[in-house]
Amino acid sequence: MSALLRLSRLIDALNEFVGRHLAWLVLVMVLISATNAVARKAFAASSNAYLEIQWYLFAAVFLLAAGYTMLRQEHVRIDVVLGRFQRRTQVVIEAVCIVLFLMPFGLLVIDLVLPLVIKAYETGEMSSNAGGLIRWPVYALVPAGFTLLLLQGVSEFIKRIAFLRGLADDPGRRGKTRNDEEELAAFLRQQAEGAKK
Repeated sequence: MSALLRLSRLIDALNEFVGRHLAWLVLVMVLISATNAVARKAFAASSNAYLEIQWYLFAAVFLLAAGYTMLRQEHVRIDVVLGRFQRRTQVVIEAVCIVLFLMPFGLLVIDLVLPLVIKAYETGEMSSNAGGLIRWPVYALVPAGFTLLLLQGVSEFIKRIAFLRGLADDPGRRGKTRNDEEELAAFLRQQAEGAKK
């Protein structure tokens, strides 16, 4: 089990790295959007490539951060149902759902999309919009994102089994005690108190 827990930590580190670095793509999207707006309004010059690269970057953030979201326990959950059970029962249900739903669905998506990625790459498929971009990189984000999500699913499954055996802490416990809004409010209070001094 210790080898599996080491594997779990490696997967967690990978998704942590990806998630933290993907946040910068949001800034890049904003800068591209602003540049495109200024070019269009001030110089009457624009390109569909600017719009498409924003879509590509959004797809990258959304798809590649799925594993990171699962790692942080920030994904959508149905706590209305799970909340009625003891924590050990919740963990068993989560582990079973990872195996019965997440894994088959993720593998199916990868299996269905991979041929499209390969075909788009081989044919050099381009956007139908004038000045548009090649398509295979954005198509490739789907299997890449689902691979990261599946890897995180493996990690979460390992952590849940370790918890059930008494070898690890509760894997569903979030690392922070306050939600994002509470943390922002505390930060703003600190800033306001610092400004008064």
